[in-house]
Amino acid sequence: MLTKKKNKIGLALGTGSARGWAHIGVINALNEANIKVDYVAGVSIGAVVGAVYAAGNIKALQDVALQLNWKQILSFVDIVFPKSGLIDGNKIADFIRKYIKAKNIEDLPLPFCAVSTDLATGKEIIIKKGDIVEAVRASISTPGIFTPVIKDNMTLIDGGIVNSVPVSVARKMGADIVIAVDLTHDIISNRGIGKIQTVSPESMQMDKASDIRPVKKQKFLASLNTKIRSIDMSALTHIKQWTKINTLPNIFEVLLGSLYIMEAQITSIQLKSDPPDLLIQPKLGHLRYLEFHRAQEAILEGYKATKFSLKNLYGKSQ
Repeated sequence: MLTKKKNKIGLALGTGSARGWAHIGVINALNEANIKVDYVAGVSIGAVVGAVYAAGNIKALQDVALQLNWKQILSFVDIVFPKSGLIDGNKIADFIRKYIKAKNIEDLPLPFCAVSTDLATGKEIIIKKGDIVEAVRASISTPGIFTPVIKDNMTLIDGGIVNSVPVSVARKMGADIVIAVDLTHDIISNRGIGKIQTVSPESMQMDKASDIRPVKKQKFLASLNTKIRSIDMSALTHIKQWTKINTLPNIFEVLLGSLYIMEAQITSIQLKSDPPDLLIQPKLGHLRYLEFHRAQEAILEGYKATKFSLKNLYGKSQ
């Protein structure tokens, strides 16, 4: 079915923050199976990976993702208090542009579009032409975290609010068959949301022998505090408390967690009303939203889930 030349195949890459690195594993598995993708629709982190994939540079993105550490992740955080978001996103935009040679979506070798949301109307906005990085930047504009993007007199925010796995968008692009990647299906019942706990610095130090991630997060938050303190604005006095290292989850996890609970519910409904021809659901509930440094795990889960789905589809290993 997927390998017939007459069928146009669309790839719908969903939202998921750090879990989005799983999209790279999905693409690797599809390439191994000689499945040619004709259209790519992405939302949020799916738009980031999708744009780079459409530009033909996914291997380079994988290489840099596998090398990310907390220090590098922090370097992308350009805090801009007080505004309509905590992070301006310019550094992330610069990062994306490194892996996309074409300026406009129309110039990409593979048809691509990014999904965003019009804050004023709540309507889904499908961006299929114009500046690629601007389109991706609009798609990743998580409310409260990233400042919105102003485009064509619209205030654009995260597309996952209205369409977290853009199956319908891939069909509108012309796909006969849609492969969808859902990264939200197990976040509520797993560690990503359900098992976040409040932890003290003392307990994190006691646990460091068995799990070094809390200590890394502690260092990350301490560095983030330093950045905030460097902003000479009296209005930041109470905001500085948001990232104190004595309690978890922090403000980013609260905002992202709330958003992804909502998106998980939306996804469940959308996939029932407009099911894809092949649904890939990597097991990523153990990864938190900001753990971009765990790319190897996410990529592997995406790869494994795709191989499993293809095996079930064809009744044999691809």
